[in-house]
Amino acid sequence: MTLYGLGVFCAVYALAVASPGPGVAAVVARSLARGAQGAPAFIAGFVVGDLVWFTVAATGLAAIAQTAQPVILALKYVGAAYLLYLAIRLWTAPPRSVEAAAIEPSQKSSRLFIGSLALTFGNPKTMVFFLALLPTVVDLTQLTVTGFVEIAVAITIVLPLVLGGYVLAGARARQFFRSTRAIRWLNRGTGTAMAGAAAAVAAS
Repeated sequence: MTLYGLGVFCAVYALAVASPGPGVAAVVARSLARGAQGAPAFIAGFVVGDLVWFTVAATGLAAIAQTAQPVILALKYVGAAYLLYLAIRLWTAPPRSVEAAAIEPSQKSSRLFIGSLALTFGNPKTMVFFLALLPTVVDLTQLTVTGFVEIAVAITIVLPLVLGGYVLAGARARQFFRSTRAIRWLNRGTGTAMAGAAAAVAAS
């Protein structure tokens, strides 16, 4: 794969990752509520999910994926249910200061990973990019093993950088909320955003 072609893919992919959607909403809402705590495991689920979708598109399994609609539908609802679970936890969480939240036990990394992985598999934005838009950016019929590895590496670099930027922005914005009242409304606001993302996934 040429350096130019790889650069085009990285640019288009970065825009796709950064565009508003359930995944971005989940990352932002969680960062506003918990800061950067658990972010690596949460983002890792998105990375693995995107790598799976890329493999499906690059190896010609898109047609098979279309026949596995019941599985994809189930994963979509699992992802939506996970977002709703996070939304409820945010709504019911007692308001804690930034310092207290930083030292409280974090969610299990495996649970965060599985949740974001399920969300990626059922996210229509991700499916549309890899199954419909990717072939317009990369000639998959001419993709070599080396090109496949190059794009896979690009995904593992670009996605964490983009979502990591959202995490840092959300964690920094949280620093401005100091009073108990402000933190309570922050939790409820991010919970509402998370519930909206769950509804968007379930309705898509």
